[in-house]
Amino acid sequence: MLTQAGHTGQAYELTGPRLLTFADAIAEIAAATRRPIGYTAIPPTDYAEAMAAENVPAEIIELLTYLFTTVLDGRNAHPGDGIRQVLGRPARDFADYARDAAATGIWNRE
Repeated sequence: MLTQAGHTGQAYELTGPRLLTFADAIAEIAAATRRPIGYTAIPPTDYAEAMAAENVPAEIIELLTYLFTTVLDGRNAHPGDGIRQVLGRPARDFADYARDAAATGIWNRE
């Protein structure tokens, strides 16, 4: 699809039909797998300190801190129609994806 004419220089917002937080996505996977899966938000400062302790370069720490505190703070949260623009069909809901993925056994414990 994207290799066809008309996409050069285009930017597509690729989202599902509804907005999800990381906690929402984990809850959908937990429901699909019928397993308890928890999500714990880590404060950006704690994450930055942990990366520094692992010798992650300062510029990477700065970039990730910026992403998690500014870019992903909700101000950019809105469903897009990029899937429809590119594929000509509506985006699937993440819950449907999670159920289909769980049915393959990919998330089963070994």
